[in-house]
Amino acid sequence: MWRRPELWLGIALAGAMTIVVLAGGANFTESWSDQRRSVHLSGPGGAKGFAQVLTRLGVPIQRRERPLFNLSTDSAGTELLAFLDIFVPTPRELEVIRRYVAHGGRVFVTGFTGIEQCFAYRSVSAGDSEVDPDTVTIVPPRVGLRLSPAERILARIPLDSLQTKSARRAPLCTPLFPIAADTLLTTLDGRPEALALHFQGGGRVTLLADSRYVSNRDLKETDAALVVLPWLLADQPRSIVVDEYHLGFATGSTLPGATWRWLWSAPAGWAVLQLCIVGLIWLATVAVRFGPAREVVERRRRSPLEHVEALAAGLEGAGGADTAVALIVSGLQRRLSRTGQASRGEPRQWLAALELALPEVRGRRAVRRLRDALSKPGGDERVVAAAQAVEDVWEELRPRATPAGSWKR
Repeated sequence: MWRRPELWLGIALAGAMTIVVLAGGANFTESWSDQRRSVHLSGPGGAKGFAQVLTRLGVPIQRRERPLFNLSTDSAGTELLAFLDIFVPTPRELEVIRRYVAHGGRVFVTGFTGIEQCFAYRSVSAGDSEVDPDTVTIVPPRVGLRLSPAERILARIPLDSLQTKSARRAPLCTPLFPIAADTLLTTLDGRPEALALHFQGGGRVTLLADSRYVSNRDLKETDAALVVLPWLLADQPRSIVVDEYHLGFATGSTLPGATWRWLWSAPAGWAVLQLCIVGLIWLATVAVRFGPAREVVERRRRSPLEHVEALAAGLEGAGGADTAVALIVSGLQRRLSRTGQASRGEPRQWLAALELALPEVRGRRAVRRLRDALSKPGGDERVVAAAQAVEDVWEELRPRATPAGSWKR
């Protein structure tokens, strides 16, 4: 059965591997299904190829990931602002873009963004095709070029709509009327698909009704790049600034926030959330023990007295008496030596020499008893006999004090 740390470690590793695998697949799935014309996305609906082609042609691409409130007119003559089918900005931002063009700025707008209404045009749905009722055939600018059918076309805002009070027909901002308009792309029946608008003060706006012509799919499968890119390079801009803020790519977004948005919006994120919910339910189930407590083998600890008896038995079985007698003899050697250390020789030889050195018979007998206790077998009585013999030897060798004023004859 797993221990708790191992269980948690296994769950953490399994969860991490699941998130990594699903996140890797989710990035591909999200990029493939995401239809936003963002230069961050490499799927069929993205516009990453659009930015890569311009970069190879020597025009750097800058990604603007903040609102348009502080849009400066200082770079109006050198930069080109590109709005690739973005979400409709706020009225205040629309007024900023209108003022930017009035001061000589250049803008490229494709799709339905609301910006085209600031220049007296709307992007409306197209139709009338026999193959697809929602598309219209586009006339290429040169023979031999191949373009996809368009879903949207440009329609001029009528003057009467500027005077109406209906919010449905009124434009999103006050239009800035061009002084000249060049038709860049038309349908078979002559309706404009792309226009180049010129304004007093040098401003220029290129409107493209259908944003599919800047998508990765059309740039790869059709000749859209040969048609659209020359419009952007006509004025030789130093850089092209692409608005990514109104496509959902804003600066300052946190990793937890981006992770939560992915979990909430992507199909793979839903799968990860469901796995997490299942894991939490499983943990809640195994964390609570149902039913009575399990019966286990009771293990009783030994008492201190039993430990002492076991230690004594082990000492007796391991020859503890011999060790005790040897320690007693070595202690006597250490006390009688000049250096205070026991001699390294054989204890029996040292005892034989000690017996010859003792002058009294009582001391020699005590040494013989000590030799017998060291050599003969026995139990606890040997230890007692050795201790008594050492005490007799020590008493025999210890100098005796004589009473004061006494003398021997």
